[in-house]
Amino acid sequence: MAYQVLARKWRPRTFAEMVGQEHVLRAIIHALDSGRLHHAFLFTGTRGVGKTTIARILAKSLNCERGVSSQPCGVCSACRGIDDGRFVDLIEVDAASRTKVEDTRELLENVQYAPTYGRYKVYLIDEVHMFSNHSFNALLKTLEEPPPHVKFLLATTDPQKLPVTILSRCLQFSLRRLSLPLIRDQLARILEMEETLFEEAALRELARAADGSMRDGLSLLDQAIAHGGGRVATQDVYAMLGTLSRDRTYALLEDLAVGNAPALLATVESLAQQSPDWGALLGDLVSLLQRVALAQFVPEAVDDYLGDRERILALARQMSLEDVQLHYQIGLLGRRDLPLAPQPRGGFEMVLLRMLAFRPVPEEESRSSPLRGVASPEPLHAPRTTPARASAASVAPASIAAPPPPAKVGTLPSPPCLVPVAAPPVAVSAALLSRLDWSALVGTLGLTGTNHELAMNCSLIGVEETTLHLRLNESEWFLLNKERERRVEQAVQSRLGETVRVIISTATATSPTSGPTPAQLRERQQQEREAAARVSIENDPQVRAFRKTFDANLDPKSIRPLDRS
Repeated sequence: MAYQVLARKWRPRTFAEMVGQEHVLRAIIHALDSGRLHHAFLFTGTRGVGKTTIARILAKSLNCERGVSSQPCGVCSACRGIDDGRFVDLIEVDAASRTKVEDTRELLENVQYAPTYGRYKVYLIDEVHMFSNHSFNALLKTLEEPPPHVKFLLATTDPQKLPVTILSRCLQFSLRRLSLPLIRDQLARILEMEETLFEEAALRELARAADGSMRDGLSLLDQAIAHGGGRVATQDVYAMLGTLSRDRTYALLEDLAVGNAPALLATVESLAQQSPDWGALLGDLVSLLQRVALAQFVPEAVDDYLGDRERILALARQMSLEDVQLHYQIGLLGRRDLPLAPQPRGGFEMVLLRMLAFRPVPEEESRSSPLRGVASPEPLHAPRTTPARASAASVAPASIAAPPPPAKVGTLPSPPCLVPVAAPPVAVSAALLSRLDWSALVGTLGLTGTNHELAMNCSLIGVEETTLHLRLNESEWFLLNKERERRVEQAVQSRLGETVRVIISTATATSPTSGPTPAQLRERQQQEREAAARVSIENDPQVRAFRKTFDANLDPKSIRPLDRS
């Protein structure tokens, strides 16, 4: 007997054998069992999701010799005839090859005659959107009022091309793309029944390549069995699909996370030995970045379908929010522009180098510390002011400190109030740290973005020798990762001295209480200013006169405190 491909051999023959599409099957099963049958059904969805299969099972349910039901027997002559494609009263039409109006009229000439053998004459029109406008007009009247013995089953991958007049006369069902676990599990069941050895990782790659289509998944499985000589191995699937192991993609992203350009290019060189599809590889990198971004905001939403959840969470902790979003956007634009590159590999390398080139550089790393030119550590103990005032009062004067001008011949050098900028930083004693005002210090660190937000939402809970112990507000837990903690520590070291360490922990329900964070102090001061402004406006004589004369109301939301800075 000739070999039959898996997509045909394992095509479902009953509704119970269908994989997915429960929302469609439920409606059809209820309609069959209750006898409330529409005369025209329209099945829409992408290729290989079961449109034609459901239509054929529905045709069997309508013509089964045991009666109309959602469970055709599968053994009567009508059921076997439909399965074998030789049932006279099931007229299957490929609209792509019969687009002319003459073909449609010829097709509908026999609609008025009773079925030859079955209970219903069923017209299954596949890719119905390929009909011409004249063909749709010829079909319209029959579709609206067909004889009682006729059922129309239409299928299309592009329902937007169907006229509204056709859509309004059909009972429409939209079939969804199948999920990766559904496709993988179905492939595993078929291989077990075929008694074929396989690896789980190989099936995951095949399901991903199927892109939501069960038929494509089975066709790829056929190819994988032939490629592997009767077994489905992961490396064979990678070679067949022209893809690379996901470990290589992780290696690229890990090199990007630490900014290691030589290692990044070395990884690209090793990838080039396998002649990959650079566009597909860049697409995999962008997809991986999307999962990392998801892990940074909603860690519990990251699935473990590919067995890499822990690795994704580790990357999410290692990379900053800004880097992930920037890399994702650069990757998307690079994938669009990759066909324009003279060489695909060169275009791929340029995308990676662009990700490195545009990484946000912390200000504290690109300039000298404000206090490195100050001889006395006295300014380190800043007065208790708001962060904004502390920044204006202490950062600006310190940041413009410059080395003394060259001394004139025959004169003494400048007084030793300033030392050269390149001099080593002033070490900070534990006694000085114990008197540190964290809220005042934050405004002088020069941090920006999420690094500044992290520092603003921390409070000082203790000092251990030259180590600052900070506690992050519980509601802002997502701001903390190793990279931001390191940048806050660098900023504090630049401001106070190289020997200072910063350790940030997250508050929990059992943590001891600590003082307000700079962000809470800023919010409290803002509320006090707004309250004072509201009292001032309400007590203003002119405002009182307006309210009394015109019976006016004062809108509290319109009151804003003046920024006297």
